[in-house]
Amino acid sequence: MAAPPSAARDDADVPLHERVPLRALATLDADAAAAILAGPPARAAAWVASAAHHGIVDAQAVYGQYLLDGHGVERDPEAALTWFRHAARRDHPMAMNMLGRCYENGWGIAACMEIAVYWYRLAARTGLDWGMYNYGSALALGRGVATDRAEALAWFRRAAALGHAKSLNFIGSFYEDGWVVDANLAIAAGYYWQAAQRGDFRGQFNHARMLAARGDIDAALAWLARVPGTATPRFIGQMHAWLTASGVEAFRRLASCFPIPLPAATPATASIRTAK
Repeated sequence: MAAPPSAARDDADVPLHERVPLRALATLDADAAAAILAGPPARAAAWVASAAHHGIVDAQAVYGQYLLDGHGVERDPEAALTWFRHAARRDHPMAMNMLGRCYENGWGIAACMEIAVYWYRLAARTGLDWGMYNYGSALALGRGVATDRAEALAWFRRAAALGHAKSLNFIGSFYEDGWVVDANLAIAAGYYWQAAQRGDFRGQFNHARMLAARGDIDAALAWLARVPGTATPRFIGQMHAWLTASGVEAFRRLASCFPIPLPAATPATASIRTAK
């Protein structure tokens, strides 16, 4: 593998996208690019910004994510939205999905779930697992589109076939609640286990609930202890309330170990088992 190019300039007065010349981008091989992206965030951002400004669509989507996250560059949701839009208009699947996320969450623009659904639908139709999941979630919960749980389940199944953990968890909830399928806790538990194994925090929580229902409290505690490592603050708050209200003393003790985040708005149709 060749050493990563060192063409990037660090001059703070030079715009970020001008710090890497086009000739350096043109000679960049896959190994060197991977090393740059895995390296210092500011250096990665300079290379990605240059590639984005030179019209490389993958870089446009990545640069949008960097701007959204503040990775190697000052966080700027409005600029992130612009770059996602550039890439989405060139049919980049993840950019379409992220444009939907921006409209859903009000990142860089006023929130509009109907527009979010439009972009999720396009991303789903490209075969992107996250697009399928987000579009399926909107259909299942009736957010920005009429509720259609049969179609939602079909999209979740397609994403699950690709190993998408959150879709596996949502399918589990369909079988637990009997949404457009016959309720079957054994099948639900199987999907929750798969989601948990793939690292989804809701899948871990739901798998723990199934274990507790079978009386395996120690195994349930072990899975519950994993949840805060990847869960959102909102979900940790929901789980804390669930543990505190539990009739299992060990669960109530576990609740005392978790910090309680500030409350966050939750869609009225969402539940602790399925909400994003």
